[in-house]
Amino acid sequence: MTIREQTEEIEKAAFHERACHSTASKGRQTPEKEGDIRTCFQRDRDRIIHCKSFRRLKHKTQVFLAPKGDHYRTRLTHVLEVAQISRTVSRALRLNEDLTEAIALGHDLGHTPFGHAGEAVLRKIHPGGFDHYVQSLRVVDVLEKNGAGLNLTYEVRDGIIKHSKGMGKILSDTPSEMAGTLEGQVVRISDVIAYVNHDLDDALRAEVLHTKDIPQEILDVLGKTHAKRIDTMVRDLIYTTLNSKLERIAMSDRIMAAVVTLRSFLFASVYESQRLKEEFHKAENIVQSLYKYYSDHTGLIPHMADGADSPLTHVCDFIAGMTDRFALMTFEKIFIPQRWTVF
Repeated sequence: MTIREQTEEIEKAAFHERACHSTASKGRQTPEKEGDIRTCFQRDRDRIIHCKSFRRLKHKTQVFLAPKGDHYRTRLTHVLEVAQISRTVSRALRLNEDLTEAIALGHDLGHTPFGHAGEAVLRKIHPGGFDHYVQSLRVVDVLEKNGAGLNLTYEVRDGIIKHSKGMGKILSDTPSEMAGTLEGQVVRISDVIAYVNHDLDDALRAEVLHTKDIPQEILDVLGKTHAKRIDTMVRDLIYTTLNSKLERIAMSDRIMAAVVTLRSFLFASVYESQRLKEEFHKAENIVQSLYKYYSDHTGLIPHMADGADSPLTHVCDFIAGMTDRFALMTFEKIFIPQRWTVF
């Protein structure tokens, strides 16, 4: 028996009956022979961690553009926090931690530079629109490994494409909007738990908000500290789901209502605040200018994917893959007059 087969036997003995076992995966788009050490979901996690798109997340905005402090979140630290919360929940529910972690680490690979400001521009100007979760799937299917893609399992790909909810229901009643595995659904709600807490923490650090600005109803229900709020949400998610006998991933009505209120508060007071909007407009101008320039100079784009994709699709892929600092450097090189050095 191989190490992988031993791990698969441990899964059968330890996992809840509604967990997604590695041996039950629907497989990959291109079939591969299984390895002797890692399960299919472990291999997916490792492929994501080692890919270029994952490394670029360290220089992509979460909320605050080009922050001067060292402690503000980036897109990379965001996915790590989502992975940590997801794993805690999955372990408590006896779900497949490896599958959960793979989805969590891969869910934002398609995010643009400058966070949602960049996404909003591409959604407006790119034919057919743009959504980061669709782009995340395109990254793992097509763009990575010089166009070969990562060839991930169906379950990881399903979790990536179904993680996003915007201002919609955190846990949708529409089956087609939810991941087909409980592990994917855990990531969907863990994403919200992570960002409402760390974005609030960063907003307080940046003094965009002060503690007195947080509605009292949120503090009363979720807690007065960052750690307490996360603990309240995670505990409620675990025990409410256990009480349902894992028929569904769920939060109690009281806690879910407070989470929704906190999310709405952040949209109104942080994401759409005047201070952030001013910076977002600058970022939007950069993304729009780069998109137009490369639309007119497609020959300058390194072709990350071959096939029948239109030139504008290559433009979109190139722009979306940029880090904040690469976008700024490229914009400066193209649009800002360079100083002459006279000897």
